[in-house]
Amino acid sequence: MRLEEALKTAIDYETRIRDVYKEAAEKVSDFAGKRMLQALGDDEQRHVEYLMDRLKKWRETGKLSVEKLETAIPSNEIIAREVAKLKTGMSKRDLGDEKQMLSKALKLEIETSNFYKTMVEEMSDAAKEMFSRFLEIEQSHIGAVQAELDYVSKTGYWFDFKEFDME
Repeated sequence: MRLEEALKTAIDYETRIRDVYKEAAEKVSDFAGKRMLQALGDDEQRHVEYLMDRLKKWRETGKLSVEKLETAIPSNEIIAREVAKLKTGMSKRDLGDEKQMLSKALKLEIETSNFYKTMVEEMSDAAKEMFSRFLEIEQSHIGAVQAELDYVSKTGYWFDFKEFDME
């Protein structure tokens, strides 16, 4: 894939997942859940802006310059603390909508991550460096969404580790 096409595709992925988070944040009534979804949506918006800027500069100069890409998504410890706050009222409510939104977000995060993984394998130099950073960030997004989904689904798993055993 050529760089310009890769940048446009990345913008499309980031826009789609941003919109899922923004829509979910509007629908979720739980404060902690809403905050997490808004943070993920804001992070994705910064990705869109970053990629659009890279594409613009690529078109102007024919060169890709990689600038530091930050993420607002907190560490796994902070995510765990925030998800734990959800315990107070979630078990008494029907969380079908939340589960459905989180499942949709998780699917898109995995698709996006797979795209970045392919770009890391196909690209070289600055493009490889840039897509590697996106892959790293998207992997943390997958972890955050999976943690929330595991909790609201009461699957017994927390960050992919079994929390309890019924046997």
